[in-house]
Amino acid sequence: MASINFNKADFVLSAADKSQFIHDSRCRVVFAGRSNVGKSSVINRLLNRKNIARVSSEPGKTVHINYFLVDEKLYLIDLPGYGYAKVSAAEKMRWSDLMESFFAGEEIDAAVLIVDARHQPTKDDKMMAEWMMSAGCRFAVVANKTDKLKKSMIESNVSAIREFLEIAEDIPLIPFSAEMGYGREALISFIESAC
Repeated sequence: MASINFNKADFVLSAADKSQFIHDSRCRVVFAGRSNVGKSSVINRLLNRKNIARVSSEPGKTVHINYFLVDEKLYLIDLPGYGYAKVSAAEKMRWSDLMESFFAGEEIDAAVLIVDARHQPTKDDKMMAEWMMSAGCRFAVVANKTDKLKKSMIESNVSAIREFLEIAEDIPLIPFSAEMGYGREALISFIESAC
């Protein structure tokens, strides 16, 4: 695909169940991550917009699958954050069912897993990485919040993340800072190569 203007993006739809999923021929890139990992901030930085993806001080606020149309060429699909303890058991079950139906039935061109560069990924992160790899699409990991690490720690933390998630060397692992913008170009390159 020719280059994509990531500054041209619109919120399209918030899907609460699979009957609302969008089906057309555009490229589809899925973003997933824990509730407090800064997923909305990464999306806002990628699209150069402050609030296109709602950022909340309270984790677990994204409860639907949100679609953003970028440059009329691709959908950036923001999945609900997972792993937040204060969500009810019924809500966790609804989220799990929504994810199962999404990964089972949807054509996905690329998937991006966002993790916190400061910490070892969780079992939920590992499960999401396995889901994404089994979907058979292009896959990358974004290690967000690198601005909160000493520069000398970034490389070793990124290596530890790759090892814990058991992802191959050919899968991009992008050090990123939604705050400062580091990693934005690398993420754009990954998405453009997948679409």
